[in-house]
Amino acid sequence: MDVVTATRPGEAATQTRPYLASQDPATPPENRLVMPVQSFRSWKASDRRTPAAPRDWTTPWLKRLFVFGGGMVLTAYGAWEMYHVVSVSRTTSLQYALLVLFTVNFSWIALAFTSAVLGFFGLLFNKGPSGRVESLKHRTVVVMPIYNESTARTFAALCAIRESVEATGLGAHFDYFIVSDTTNPDVWVAEERAFLALRQRLGPDARVYYRHRPKNHHRKAGNIADFVTRWGGHYEHMVVLDADSLMTGTCIIRLAAAMEADPDAGIIQSLPLIINRNTFFARLQQFAARVYGPVIATGLAMWSGRDGNYWGHNAIIRTKAFADHCGLPDLKGKPPFGGHVLSHDFVEAALIRRAGWSVYMLPDLTGSYEESPPSLIDVSVRDRRWCQGNLQHSRIIGAKGFVVPTRQHFATGIMGYLASPFWLMQLVVGILIVLQVSYARPEYFTQEFTLFPVWPRFDPERALNLFALTMAILLAPKLFGLLLTLFNGKLRRAGGGAIRLVISALIEVLFSAFFAPIMMLIQSGSVFQILLGRDTGWNPQRRDDGSIPLNDIIRRHRTHTVLGIVTGISAFMIATSLFAWMSPTIVGLVLAIPLSWASGQLAIGLWLKRHKLLVTPEEGDPPAVALRANALQAEFDAAGFDDADGLRALHADPALREAHEAMLPESPPRRRGEIEPDRAVAQAKLVDAETIDDAAIWLKPKERMVVLHDRALVSLLASLPETRGT
Repeated sequence: MDVVTATRPGEAATQTRPYLASQDPATPPENRLVMPVQSFRSWKASDRRTPAAPRDWTTPWLKRLFVFGGGMVLTAYGAWEMYHVVSVSRTTSLQYALLVLFTVNFSWIALAFTSAVLGFFGLLFNKGPSGRVESLKHRTVVVMPIYNESTARTFAALCAIRESVEATGLGAHFDYFIVSDTTNPDVWVAEERAFLALRQRLGPDARVYYRHRPKNHHRKAGNIADFVTRWGGHYEHMVVLDADSLMTGTCIIRLAAAMEADPDAGIIQSLPLIINRNTFFARLQQFAARVYGPVIATGLAMWSGRDGNYWGHNAIIRTKAFADHCGLPDLKGKPPFGGHVLSHDFVEAALIRRAGWSVYMLPDLTGSYEESPPSLIDVSVRDRRWCQGNLQHSRIIGAKGFVVPTRQHFATGIMGYLASPFWLMQLVVGILIVLQVSYARPEYFTQEFTLFPVWPRFDPERALNLFALTMAILLAPKLFGLLLTLFNGKLRRAGGGAIRLVISALIEVLFSAFFAPIMMLIQSGSVFQILLGRDTGWNPQRRDDGSIPLNDIIRRHRTHTVLGIVTGISAFMIATSLFAWMSPTIVGLVLAIPLSWASGQLAIGLWLKRHKLLVTPEEGDPPAVALRANALQAEFDAAGFDDADGLRALHADPALREAHEAMLPESPPRRRGEIEPDRAVAQAKLVDAETIDDAAIWLKPKERMVVLHDRALVSLLASLPETRGT
């Protein structure tokens, strides 16, 4: 096997023999940590550790009072105004239902508003991190979990991260571990080839390791737990990535320094910004996350203090504390509410905080990046999994020992998905009330004596004022983010200038309004499916910039379109005022198919990019680590690992087979008389095959995985000739 290799940026690529795993093991010797399973039902306050630096444990009471007290005041005012809107005359049960639903939804946006106000002023007067990290004391491992991903993308990103860390002069303190849960046989072999190529590129001091797990038990949480329990003892800290993560060396060094400087820190979370996105929908997300995201994240960090949350990636974790306190139990019952914990990151933050370690975010720490799904449908697929995980937290939120802010984080995550069905119900109740006013026979005279008949009415002036207040509160965080970007000369120029930034913000607001009702129905459907007991499974996330076939788009959104048309016609027939009130929702649903098609279009996104619209500062002034990762990805793509047939690659290259077998774990001995059906079928097909082509055609994916896990079957595969008669 030939691999493309270059040891430094700009050095000419050469062809060389791979660095064999038998000469340099794929993993270091194990250094195990015990990771006991925690309990949500039993816990004693005496189990919480005493802080090593109690003076640093200041609780931001005033900030919390402002956010939650201000949110409550706004909610009370909104509910009071809504009550007067619906109580002009005798109030019906439907009007009371509308009042309750409005209050719930309004409280959600009011809390987001007050948190954003806090974040706005926090960023306005923030000076950012200062000082250079000169030294580190402990060893840290950068862990990248992968699951059926593009090897060119993931290995290039890891290589770029390593180069950036090395450039700080403190690279000797870091190792790099790729932990794979891949279930696709061709991707597995591609990972091994990319790993060997990366090892060869970096030389004997690579400090890059790779492990493939035979079964992806408990998914990503189990993947990380397997690493911690087997090799975690080597490292004081671990920086956990996602497959689409990218971090600069300076960011990683600062995280490690912050962890070393704070003996009570359990998890320190960075704020990942979205980069490298080019489809229309992804660019909308990228722009919104970059311009508005820091305001929201800073507000969250300010009121959370040391009771923060963890988002599962781009964060540094104290390894021993994680092992001691973050072993996740299975929940009783079957999925979607039972089984293993799906959204594990919130729960791990809650458990480590319960044990007396702090969890907080450094939102002003730059150099942390991620990617996002390329289209509306891809977002909805990921969102379905997140929805199930967050609703599953309803069984965990009441666990013993959790601090109040932790429970608030859980409540926020749950409400993030319940808000959609609440909004849907509010729309339905509003329509029913208009129907009642328009067509139901009014009760002119009630049992109580009155001089005039009782008409079900609204206060239109108050309703209009309340609508304006709601929209102002809803859009304020976006305005705060835009203003901060405009105030910062460097960010303003890198984002295309003031005029283009304002136009971009208007585009984002407009299309977010169109996409919102579609996502509302999708999320409502997800919630109802989960309540009916339907599990989501775990599919790999599509990360490429590519469109989805029109037939699939029509199939996914035809119900939304029909519902939009029916709702529009009905609203117009009931009252033109109702049609006008619901027009944003109606337009979004009627145009669901073309909007979803446009969301995944690369051409639209690139057109906007050429005209410097929806441009983020990271596009105007790209981070060096992102440019390097893109260049390395092109090199790995040229090597063709992702395009090759795994079995043929193993058959053609004895060195790769030797490395593959060296990386396999020792299989437990099979008991006499015990027959594994998949292995028996795979072995029979290999015995019957006359050439490698026969084996490649006959073996199904599951049988290929069996072959790749079995040294004897790999040897049988290697014995097959290329062609008949040889």
